[in-house]
Amino acid sequence: MMSKKIVAPSILSADFSALKNDIEKVNASDADWFHIDVMDGVFVPNISFGFPVLKAIKQYATKPLDVHLMIEKPARYIDAFAKAGTTLLTVHYEACTHLHRTIQQIKAAGMQAGVALNPHTPVSVLEAIISDLDLVLIMSVNPGFGGQSFIENSYKKITDLKALIQKTASKALIEVDGGVTNKNAALLHQKGADVLVSGSYLFKAPDFNEAVLRLK
Repeated sequence: MMSKKIVAPSILSADFSALKNDIEKVNASDADWFHIDVMDGVFVPNISFGFPVLKAIKQYATKPLDVHLMIEKPARYIDAFAKAGTTLLTVHYEACTHLHRTIQQIKAAGMQAGVALNPHTPVSVLEAIISDLDLVLIMSVNPGFGGQSFIENSYKKITDLKALIQKTASKALIEVDGGVTNKNAALLHQKGADVLVSGSYLFKAPDFNEAVLRLK
């Protein structure tokens, strides 16, 4: 089964003093989605941005918004993220006591639903819910900061997840976030990743679109 080869530039690595320029750079490129990390300073040590920035991105973006919530009790904000223009909303397994309910709420609000797993969380925890998911995000670094090194065990997790998806006939896409560059993109696709999130590798590249194509 071929992977989809979707590229989602991470806006966390964009130039915030010229955000509109970087949004237009993504619009004009062969990238597929905008990946937007929302952090609360509680679930992860860092704080990123909230609804005003998300709405500003939505105003200019011509591609789907893939929003990754690294926050405690994400269920409180589901409707607000739908109203802000989110296409696909991903919550962390580790942050949801009532994960099934949260997934149903995301879908009821008209969005696609994803679940993210921290590096230490095995994919087997998703067995009971995988059929309800549109996406599973494998964190290949510890969440909260950009620019970290890729965790090698992530390859095995992708393989395990691919097997679970095939066993359950789930339609979930596999997304990988953290330390993704042209050096590991081919192997990630080979293992079964459909969506590659990349931040500094793309935004620091001399030619943004050439870097996108290398990931594909």
